[in-house]
Amino acid sequence: MNIEKKIVFDNNENILIDIKHINRFYIDTNGNKTEALKNVSLKIRRGEFISFIGASGCGKTTLLRLIAGLDKPQSGSLLIENKTIENPSFERGYVFQQSTLFPWKSVEDNIAIGLKARKIYKHKKDEIKKYIDMIGLNGFEKAYPHEISGGMAQRVAIARALINTPKVLLMDEPLGALDAFTRIELQDVLLKIWEQTGTTIVLVTHDVDEAISLSNRIVIMTPRPGKISEIIDVKISKTRNRNDDDFLDLRKHILEKLHLAKEHIEPEYII
Repeated sequence: MNIEKKIVFDNNENILIDIKHINRFYIDTNGNKTEALKNVSLKIRRGEFISFIGASGCGKTTLLRLIAGLDKPQSGSLLIENKTIENPSFERGYVFQQSTLFPWKSVEDNIAIGLKARKIYKHKKDEIKKYIDMIGLNGFEKAYPHEISGGMAQRVAIARALINTPKVLLMDEPLGALDAFTRIELQDVLLKIWEQTGTTIVLVTHDVDEAISLSNRIVIMTPRPGKISEIIDVKISKTRNRNDDDFLDLRKHILEKLHLAKEHIEPEYII
């Protein structure tokens, strides 16, 4: 994997998203309060690839939904280009863990949904081929979701979000349901897309290797209530070999931070 993009991190003018002192809690029908996020502050730079990692239930997806405008905090603020995030917008593309394609629409029609909703399909329809090329699905334009694999369906979902030229692409475990080989292949596709488009990408993942392979920065979240435990600048070599010492050292550090490095797990064999 080749990471070539250089992001300037000390320039305030380069800030795309500014998250300030966010608190989000939920109250169930019995009146019990669950804190999802507590006093979370973070600046996301334009053009960077940043990953959130942490235990299940630590608030990663909640934070992503807040950035998307799909949810609102009880206190704090979220700004994109100094404007408050209040509602969903095509400027913030969202890719879910499942592809959520419309089963009655072809690949190209699924990609075109956003263009039609914005009533710009006639002017932008020629760009569909561009994004099909980008995700490597030439020849499958007329295929339906049941005729393609899960990995291919996720490629379509990514193209559907990208065709609106969002300022940020938000990805919630988009590769989590895929087999290991397909997952690594799509990681390479994501890097290619990032390099070609310059889109800011925010990824939620449970996969430490995935976070290291793709990101400029990694945000480690604490267990509930979710707080930022550490922000890591990934400064290892451009070609990120998972067997290199720098990669292994960073993996060990993150696992220790997540309290998993010293946990002995017996292998499970199914014969």
